[in-house]
Amino acid sequence: MAAVIPTETVLSTHHYTDDLFSFKTTRPSGFRFRSGEFAMLGLMNEGKPLLRAYSIASPNWADELEFYSIKVPNGPLTSRLQHIKPGDEILLRPKATGTLIHDALIPGRNLWLISSGTGIAPFTSVARDPETYERFEKVILVQTCRQMAELQYGIDIVDEIRRDEMLSELVGDRLHHVATVTREEPGPNTLVGRCTDLVRSGDLFEVTGTAPWSPDTDRVMICGSTAMLNDTKDLCEAAGLDEGSVSRPGRYVIEKAFVG
Repeated sequence: MAAVIPTETVLSTHHYTDDLFSFKTTRPSGFRFRSGEFAMLGLMNEGKPLLRAYSIASPNWADELEFYSIKVPNGPLTSRLQHIKPGDEILLRPKATGTLIHDALIPGRNLWLISSGTGIAPFTSVARDPETYERFEKVILVQTCRQMAELQYGIDIVDEIRRDEMLSELVGDRLHHVATVTREEPGPNTLVGRCTDLVRSGDLFEVTGTAPWSPDTDRVMICGSTAMLNDTKDLCEAAGLDEGSVSRPGRYVIEKAFVG
């Protein structure tokens, strides 16, 4: 007999665009995770559990779990998940894993969190983890989206960090947020173009006041579309950064669970 998958209760939802939403759920008693990891969650579908990997967007000290999702109209899971509301139950396997964690990187000075779309989710966890600022002098959170509205989730999280009494004191001016768009005119404090193009041009380093990536100082975490992952990986390799894993830490890491 297959093991019964526990359920958690939806606490809140927030719809950012017609295609993007976040939601919070209760956190199982004893559920532990490292910031940047993912869990398997989902809904029952025709009497069977339908589960997908979702990065945990909340920090590991939070009382609730937060997730950030795209809406796929005909997607087996997201076409239904987008309609959840407070009080609903979702399936959640009580185990987290993943490679976008501190232990997969060797020590460095700058931590680059490079994302596209909903790939920012694990990094909103990492950026709210005090351990991040114990390990690195500067943290640069980068997100590329098509349109300005799609950047709002990341903007809200960074604003939350700035307003939090304890986190803001710890983080200070060490967290740099770079938001970029590719299909419309950028707004205030936003750049135009893919993050990978901004690395190649050097504009990303100019706006953050850093030198180009160096194996001596820079560590990179990457999450997003397959094309972005591959391009950023090539840029890391060209800069002399080697790929890391939990068993063999390196200078950059990619979450392969979402690569299709």
